[in-house]
Amino acid sequence: MLDRSSKFPITGDPLTDILRGLRLDGVEYARCEMRAPWGLEFPAQAAARFHFVGSSGCWLRQPDGEWVELQAGDAVLLPRGGAHALASEPDGRTKAVGDCRSAEICKNVYCLTNEGAACQQPTLLFYGSMYFNIDSLHPLLGMMPELMRTHGLEAYEPGIPHLLDSMAREVTMERVGSGGILARLADVLAATIIRSWVERGCGDSSGWVAAVRDRDVGRVLAAIHLDPARDWTVEALAHLMGASRSGFAERFAATVGKPPLKYVTEVRMHQARQWLMRDHARIAVVAARLGYESEAAFSRAFKRVIGAPPSRFRGEEADGAA
Repeated sequence: MLDRSSKFPITGDPLTDILRGLRLDGVEYARCEMRAPWGLEFPAQAAARFHFVGSSGCWLRQPDGEWVELQAGDAVLLPRGGAHALASEPDGRTKAVGDCRSAEICKNVYCLTNEGAACQQPTLLFYGSMYFNIDSLHPLLGMMPELMRTHGLEAYEPGIPHLLDSMAREVTMERVGSGGILARLADVLAATIIRSWVERGCGDSSGWVAAVRDRDVGRVLAAIHLDPARDWTVEALAHLMGASRSGFAERFAATVGKPPLKYVTEVRMHQARQWLMRDHARIAVVAARLGYESEAAFSRAFKRVIGAPPSRFRGEEADGAA
């Protein structure tokens, strides 16, 4: 399917279209072999984290403080990097993951072990810490839950064992480009966790999951994220969904939790912040790219959404860069 009014092809699968614009840039990866008793404390951070339990199972203290048991094959994704812990038993002693004994296998790839009881079967864990190409305040991440957990991921995703084997090989072999390959494999693993959670997850009927499960609203959401610079109107979005203006606006707000144009503005301003920070674009250029008639009008909209003027996100040293 191709939306003729847009330069971006729409596949008809909202989750696919949304994930196409969501990429991961690796920070660090680790393979852990932990023998009981053990406990790892993961502090809050801007980067996302994911965990995969390879064998033996363990316990997870969620960001809300509740302990839940994880089985071998379970995977967890924390899109906004909330504070949490993994341990051999609930309420056990934990230590900061940064204080654990580790060996750097290659750049940003580590192997962690502990000095637990030799008679205990080790728990094999794989975790990654990475940045999405959008920040934690972006509406898309804001609609995600604090934690996504899948049960028995391997049973429903038969390619996962091969993917994890590939990741394990890259971790254990000192080869050129391992960090980059791991980052791409982590892209696939994180996307798989998100897809599995959407399809089989907590049954949440609101927010991001509801928007993706609703193919009509999800298609609109995907189009907005694929082309945030487009001058979206309620009429154009309603046409994309095949509904009346009022019917679309009511359904979108009920599913997403905010009116469509407010959501569009939030996405556009977060895209603008990326252009300012990542590309060092001039404020006037960004304003024009988003269709604002003046830099002042763009700056007011930006401050209303982001909470600070655009100049805060573009240093004076970048003024001649774009």
